[in-house]
This record gives sequence, structure tokens and C-alpha cells, in this order.
Amino acid sequence: MDYLPFVTALLALVLYLNTLEAGFAYDDSRAILKNPDLLPETPLWNLVYDDFWGTPLTHSGSHKSYRPLCVLTFRLNYLLGELTPWGYHLGNVIIHALTTFVFTAVARVFLKTDTGTLTAGLLFAAHPIHTEAVAGIVGRADALACLLFLLTMVSYMRYVDLRASPNGDGISRWPWAALALLLSAAAMLTKEQALTILAVCWTYDVFIAQRASLQDLFTLKIFTKRQFRGSLEGTLLIGACSSALLGFRIYFMGNKPPEFAPSDNPASDSDSFLTRALTYNYLPSLNFWMLLCPTVLSFDWSMDSIPLVEAWTDPRNLSTLAFYVTLAYILFCVAQHINEDNSAVKNCDTSLNGFRSSPCRTLNNNSVKSSLHYSEGEESPYIKCISIRPVDSTILALSILIFPFIPASNLFFYVGFVIAERILYIPSMGACLLVGLGFDALYAKFFHSARRKFLVAGLALLVLSFSAKTVLRNRDWQTEERLYSAGVAVNPAKAWGNLANVFNDKQQYGQAEEAYRNALKYRSNMADVHYNLGILLQNQNRLSEAIDSYKKAIQFRPRLTVAHLNLGIMTAQMGDTELAKKIYSHCADLDTSGLKDPRLHDGTKISCMFNHGRILMDEDKLKEALAMFMKALQRRPDHYGPQSIYNMIGEVYYKMGQLEEAEKWYREALKSKPDHLPAFLTMSKLMQMKTKWEESESWLKKAKQFHPTDLTVDFHLAQLYASMQRFSDSIQILEKLLPVMSNDFDIVYNAANVYREADLKDKAEELYMAAVKLKPNEAAAWMNLGAMFHINTKYKQAEQAYLKALELKPNDKVTTENLQRLHNLVGKVR
Repeated sequence: MDYLPFVTALLALVLYLNTLEAGFAYDDSRAILKNPDLLPETPLWNLVYDDFWGTPLTHSGSHKSYRPLCVLTFRLNYLLGELTPWGYHLGNVIIHALTTFVFTAVARVFLKTDTGTLTAGLLFAAHPIHTEAVAGIVGRADALACLLFLLTMVSYMRYVDLRASPNGDGISRWPWAALALLLSAAAMLTKEQALTILAVCWTYDVFIAQRASLQDLFTLKIFTKRQFRGSLEGTLLIGACSSALLGFRIYFMGNKPPEFAPSDNPASDSDSFLTRALTYNYLPSLNFWMLLCPTVLSFDWSMDSIPLVEAWTDPRNLSTLAFYVTLAYILFCVAQHINEDNSAVKNCDTSLNGFRSSPCRTLNNNSVKSSLHYSEGEESPYIKCISIRPVDSTILALSILIFPFIPASNLFFYVGFVIAERILYIPSMGACLLVGLGFDALYAKFFHSARRKFLVAGLALLVLSFSAKTVLRNRDWQTEERLYSAGVAVNPAKAWGNLANVFNDKQQYGQAEEAYRNALKYRSNMADVHYNLGILLQNQNRLSEAIDSYKKAIQFRPRLTVAHLNLGIMTAQMGDTELAKKIYSHCADLDTSGLKDPRLHDGTKISCMFNHGRILMDEDKLKEALAMFMKALQRRPDHYGPQSIYNMIGEVYYKMGQLEEAEKWYREALKSKPDHLPAFLTMSKLMQMKTKWEESESWLKKAKQFHPTDLTVDFHLAQLYASMQRFSDSIQILEKLLPVMSNDFDIVYNAANVYREADLKDKAEELYMAAVKLKPNEAAAWMNLGAMFHINTKYKQAEQAYLKALELKPNDKVTTENLQRLHNLVGKVR
């Protein structure tokens, strides 16, 4: 048994063990944490119609990344451990180890010797370019697709071998052909790029198995000559399968390509054909350089991380020229070898039932020379196939290197990235095969020479350096903070923006604000950063600055619904309810087609209608409020839970005095979501209105069972006890609540009311003073504070409080009457 695949797979496993400590990062949020297709309650059939992120493929905002088999593995992870990151990372590591095993076994077939096979296998196992695909959970699509890519190739190689078998068992080729086509479909359904395996299989069939020359291809002899009947069969199979899979893919995309933001691929947004051409021709050379020298890696290469190549004088054009000249030279040399070897093979070609038999071993000088270090007896115990020449290994390596990269090259359509390291996972196999082939040739040439020791030492140093880089890069992927910090040098705008979110989650608000502003220094038009900065400022009660940030977010992305929603909330808090209603109305009618994350935008539009309805209800425009809630209910997408809308409809009916109708809607809310807290609270309030005190208390106790740590339930229970004149019970609860909820206006204000009713005047006064500090623009708080000063014979402070209340709410009848009573009382005292 060949031990080399086990050695390389073990290295792959060991190098990525530290990723098991990592959490979710970057794209994992949308693909894992927010993807409804992972949830058991989501029908499994949804995976067929949704993209990688859980959005229907036909939706205009879909990313069009169709990878249902990969999502199915995520769903299995969720079934086993829900959202525990460890299991997801373990899955990725196992897949990478299996891929390394199969790749090394395939390398044995084409490289023959231990030295070449071990070189290719070790480099693939340790290559740092793979860290994004293995350490990043969403990279599973690339690693799993690569595994299926290899298995497809192995199956097709077996099919070709049996097709040319001289033993009469060619009929047994069909199960292998079917398996190859089935695996190619599975590979495509894991990652679109893997469909290119069919091009690799065709190359293997025509140029390696059938020994066709370029002349045979260009003169169409492979379709007419009897000796190529086998490759014609393979070509028809591959052609039919490719057409079917490609047609299926286009159909499920909705016959439309995905739409990307200009920042994802800036060259695609350039009006200059020269800029687009020079940039897109430069990028392959940069990708290839990353395969050779992966010193600089980043989680994201969008925006301005790679400046556009805008002129012929740009020195980067030299690297483009060097890359294509070298590639053309290699292809020319390979073509020459193909023609020379195939002209030599004609004299020893035999046929069997129209299929080419296994070619002669020693054909020309190149083959004789290679036989010095290619042992004829060495064959992989895992894979059987026809005899392989050194030029065949080069052909296969180049096809694996080139074909899978073409979909990412912008050659046929624009893609949503500049560079994505994980798309190099499959092409890297070709690079590793080429290095293994070259190392083996040098190793044989330096036979019994001290140079061989230097060569082996150089390989060992390369593998060790790759391994060290991989381990260190895995550490970057362990936390989002490390990952984004490491990306600041490459993509500062994106990295600082993401770092700010991390600092914000850690409640490191000073660092978060600094990071947001750093991001905007590099790229001032990032709407998401302006929006997130607005949230940070809003939470710090810096209201005018927050509003300014939301407005800038809308300026740079007019259809950013969440910015409209928060702007409306802030405007309402500032007291301008008319403007807030206009903002909500505008947001609810926004056209969000073509936007990413449509679930978020569609849900936000309903939230705008919900908040609009609440303002109308507060203004006692109950019929208008009811119409707004009903409209929200009608336009509600399936993923938006209806319980809050049901509950607010019940609230409107409650205010209308239609208590039975209100109760019906409250119960609908609980039917939709049995633990919906607001519905428990409103049911309790309804029973209190009906003076059914025990039932009211029962609803609150049920709420407490569902939400044992929610202090809001305790507060409502305190209010209920106060209404029942059980002031000691009420105050006992409030004394526990106030120390931990002293910044909550509603808690403080209503607690003041309880203490006032309990005739604890000094405490009530203290709490009303705290309430007006929390909400200086709340007229009712100032009026009640004035009343307490009035009762406590603090007439001057009472007058000031009443006047402040009237300033906020002119002509308020109760405040005006209280102020008049105060003046009458002061006049009598004088």
C-alpha cells in the first residue's frame, strides 16, 4: 500500500488543528448565522431554489451562488451541534485532509516516483493559499468541490481505461462514465467553478489517453478518424453533460447574471476599455504569483486593494507581459512534445475494436530519458489508468491550473471580487503538480551529486515555510479582530470598517468610533460604515451626530432601508413626528429589487410601516393606525413574524374600547409565537381593564415562565399590584428593579407614579427628577414633577417645572390648571 497519501493527509490535518478553536468570521454570518436554510423547520426543498446565502435564486438581489450540496453539509452541522463553530471547522479540516489524500494518490499516477508525488502532496497540504478555504467556514464550498473534482477525474480515468481495455470488458465502462458525470454534477452543485472538471477530463481523454495532436484537433480528425472513436465517445458524453449542467445552472439563476456593487470589482465599473483590459489581464499574473509566493494574504481584496491599471506606462504591465509570454512558451513546448510523441506512436499503434490500446512505453528521446527515473512498476494502488508520459503530467497540470481559473478571470462575465484566495484552491493542484514534476526531473538529473542534498534541503525549507505561514495565518482566522487587523495593510477601508464592528460588539466604543472614522478616511462613501457609526453615536445619545451619519448613509446608498428606519426613529425621538412619518412612508415604498440580503430590506420596510402605525396610534388617529397595521400585515414577507403586528392591532382595538376584538388579536399573536412577551403584557392589561385581577396576574406569571430573567415582567407586576392597592408588594419589586434599570425612563417614571399613589412623596419627587434628566423633552414628566413640588410645598420649583411642561406642550389643559391653582395658592399665602 502506498503510504504517501496518508503522510500528506496527516500533515494537512495537523496544520489546521488550531482552526478548531476559531469562531465564525466574515462571510460566515450570512452563510451560517443568518441563513434560514440551515434551520430544521425550513423545508429541505428550499435548498434547491435558494442561493448560498438563503435567498431565492430568482430574486433580483440574489448573489446567484448556487451551492445546495455545500449548504446541505452546513445543515447537517446545525443538526449535530446547531451554531457551535467547532463542528463546522472540524468538517472543513476533514474535507481538506481527504482532498489532500486523493490529490496525492492522483499525483502518484502522473508523477510516478516518490519524490515527485511527495513534493506535490506536501505542497498542497501546506500551501498557505488554502487557509481561507479551510479556516473560513464558507470556504468549505471550495474544498468540497475540489474533492468532488478529483473523484470525478478518477472516475473518468477509470472509464477511459476500461473503454480501451483489450480484454473485452469495455462494457463495464458505463457505470464509471455515469459515476463521473454524476460526480461532476455534484461538484458543480457544491461550487460553480468545479464544472470545469469536464474540460480537464476532455483534455485527459483527447491528449493523454488518445494521444491526439493539435493538428488532429484543428483538422477535426478526432471526430472522423477511427482511431479516435473512443475520444469521440468521451467528447459526446462530456459535451452533453456540460450543456445540460450549464443549462440547468443558467435556468436556476433566472437567466440573469448576478449584480455586484462597483466596490466589489472596481474595474467592471470603469468606463475605459483600456483600464478594464489592462487590469483584467494583470490579475491572472497576480493570482499566479500568489500561488508561487503567498506572503501577503487578506480576507478581502475588493475596493482599492489593487489599484486599477489605467495606462500602458504602468510598470505592472511588465509582469502581465512576462506571465503571458512564459505561459505561451510553456504551451508551445508542450504542443511540440505532443506532436513529436504522437508522430512516434503511430508506428506502434494498435487498435482493438476501434479503440486505441495502451501506447508504447519508449517512444522517443524524451521518453527514453524519462525512463531513467520513472519506474515502470510503480503504480498507485488506488487508481489504475493507461501509461503516463512526462508531457502528459504537464498537460494535466496546466489544464487543472488554467480551466478552473477561467470563471474567475472576468473573461466571459464580470465576477463579484478582484481576488478571492479560496478560488485558487482547485488551480493550486496544477501548480503543485508542476512543481512536483520539475523537482523530480532535477532530482534525477542530480543523481549521486551534492546538489541533490541542496535540492532536498530547499524543498524541506519550502514546505516548512509554507507550514509555518499556514499555521500563523490560521491564527488570524481564529478571531475576527485578528483577521481584520491582518487585512488593514491590504484593504484598509474594509478592514477598519469591520474592526469597528468588532470593537462595538465588545463595547469598546472609543476604539470603535476611531476605527469607523479611519475607514471613512480611506473611503468616504461607504454607506454601511456611516450607518454603523450612526448606531454607535445614537447609543451614546449623540443624537444630532447620529442623524447626520444616517443621512450620509442614505446619500451614498439611497435604498439602504435600515438607515431610513433608524433616521425615522431618531426623528420621532426628537419630537418631529410629521417628518418621521414621511421618512417611514418613503422607506416602505422603496424599490429594493437588486439589493443584497433582500430578507433584511423587505423586513425593514415592514418595520417602517409598524413604527408609522405606532406614531398614528400615539396621536389617537386610531383608524389610520389600524389601516397601516393591516397594510403591513398584508405586505409582510413570510420570514417576518406577524406576532408584533397582531399585538399592535389588538392595542388599537383596545384603545377603541373594542376589548373582545383586542383579545382576539392578542391571542393570534400568541398563537403565532407562544412566548411573545408583548402579547402576555397586553393580555394582562386587558384583564386588568376588565377588573379580572387574578387573570391579569396569571398572564404575567405565565410570561415570567417563558422569560424568567426579563425584568419588564416584574415591572408590570409591580404596576398591577399598585392598581390593586397592594403598594407594599409593588414597592418591594420596584426596590429590586430601580438599581439595575435606573437609566430606563419608562421604569423610573412609572415607579414615581407608584410611589406617589403610595403617598411616599419624597421618593416620588426624587424619581420624577430622575425621569426628567433621562428625557428632558418629555412634557408629562415635567408636569408630574411640578405636581410633586406643588404637593411638597416647593412652590418656586413647581412653577418652573409647570412652565417647562407648557413650553414642551403648550396649552396643555392639566398643566395650565395646575399652574393656575399654584398661583392662587401662592397668592393666598402672600
